[in-house]
Amino acid sequence: MTTNDTGTTGWTGGKNAFGDFAPGMVHYTDKVLFDEVWARDGLSPRDRSLVTVAALTALGKTDQLRFHLGFARRKGVTDEELQEALLHLAFYTGWPNGMAATSVLKEIVENEESAS
Repeated sequence: MTTNDTGTTGWTGGKNAFGDFAPGMVHYTDKVLFDEVWARDGLSPRDRSLVTVAALTALGKTDQLRFHLGFARRKGVTDEELQEALLHLAFYTGWPNGMAATSVLKEIVENEESAS
């Protein structure tokens, strides 16, 4: 992720999700997680996305995985790479988690294809 002149990424996902309802969650999502953690130099955004997909798959967090699979695709991870990663993860995280994550990816790809 790139930062702007103010040193932030301009990420507003927390604000978009919660508005004024949960100001703490908005702050930590937008300013700490995306402006600081995701913007660090140690890993590329593409690699951070793969790590995040792996963690969410392992934990069975399909609601968050839905966003992060799409985000990984925007960061340059191909559908084939995601399919392979999810297959690999199924053996380490449990078959149901791998199947659930693959179902989410399938839905994302099919929704995109039907919208085209």
